[in-house]
Amino acid sequence: MSSVRVSETLTNMIAICLGLTSAFMVQTMLLIAVPLYALELGSSPLFVGVILSAPYMLPLVLAIPLGGIITRVGGKKVIITGSVGMVAGPWMILLVPGFTGLIFAQLIVGMAHMVMVLAGQSIISGLGHGKALEKYFGWYTTCLSAGQLAGPLLAGWLIDWSGTSASFLIMGFVALAGVLSGFFLTGRANTGEKTERALVGYGAQVRLLRTNPGVKVSIALTVAVMFALGAHGSFLPVYLESLAVSATAIGALVSLRAFCAMAVRPFMSSVIEFVGGRSAAMVFSAVFVAVGLTFTGVTVNLYGLAFLAILVGIGSGISQPLSMVVLAEHVPSAQRSSALGMRLMGNRGVQFLAPLVLGIIAEVASFGLTFFVGGLFVFVFVGVIVYLIPAYKRQVPCEEIGHIR
Repeated sequence: MSSVRVSETLTNMIAICLGLTSAFMVQTMLLIAVPLYALELGSSPLFVGVILSAPYMLPLVLAIPLGGIITRVGGKKVIITGSVGMVAGPWMILLVPGFTGLIFAQLIVGMAHMVMVLAGQSIISGLGHGKALEKYFGWYTTCLSAGQLAGPLLAGWLIDWSGTSASFLIMGFVALAGVLSGFFLTGRANTGEKTERALVGYGAQVRLLRTNPGVKVSIALTVAVMFALGAHGSFLPVYLESLAVSATAIGALVSLRAFCAMAVRPFMSSVIEFVGGRSAAMVFSAVFVAVGLTFTGVTVNLYGLAFLAILVGIGSGISQPLSMVVLAEHVPSAQRSSALGMRLMGNRGVQFLAPLVLGIIAEVASFGLTFFVGGLFVFVFVGVIVYLIPAYKRQVPCEEIGHIR
């Protein structure tokens, strides 16, 4: 690799990591502030679920076509535009107080966060392959976990110190870091790639999902884990609030999950090798998440909740970057952004459904049943992953196909 290429890779890695860290920090601050603000406004648990589902409505429909647009226009413009949306969202709540501003802010942040994630993943995917790509995605997701770690702690402290309004104000300033970092993107991140529309539309992604084992197992893994994270992130603050836990302690528990995910990701390649390869790592990581979620609602001891949060953190810490690596290596570069859009659509779909479905259960039953149902859903997908692994092992990654030819 030439020195120019190394410099470009390092510059883009740093810029993407800084920009996406700020975006994830704001998103996780909102996960603490939004449900607590909604409760201040007199919301029921069911309506809290509706509000928390709002950011995932538009990405559920638009992730795939926006992936094609990112391929054609390049990641730099998209990162900057998305960062502006991350600034505007929290400040919308201050400009339009009440449920109306809250819903609109959630919609804005949902779209902004989605395009930033898609663009960031697309840029990282083009930086290498094999163990190098595992390391790039490992460090990329480590930085995102740092944002997820700092966000709840800062939000909880700000809410206890001066209320939710101060936290929304600070979020906008945090998101400005993403706008600034976007201007440092260079090389391939600054240019688009011509591609046939037939390769990036919904039909092409349906064909990939039907015929590509790597795509299938990647989507199954990310759907399982993101459902769990959506359930854990959305209802853990509400559950802890019902136990009269302070906002600072709530933020600390949410951050503990992010810390564990962050701590394991720099060692992702070593962990994968230790457990016996990518296939075993996918199964073990999903099982960790399922166990951690299943028993959360029947645990009232903070140390027990902390242990379960650690399990969810370790499992998600391995599974999420691994699912990106698997998809990126089994899809041609021209289709990669749209395929990542399909993966993100799956993420947003379960993040949209999890608060709604579990919100209904929480409304009519107990939190114990709510988290148990969420864990059962993840265990079902563990079975799907195990079923798909033999076909996945037989598939040759696209990069290796290129070398064979």
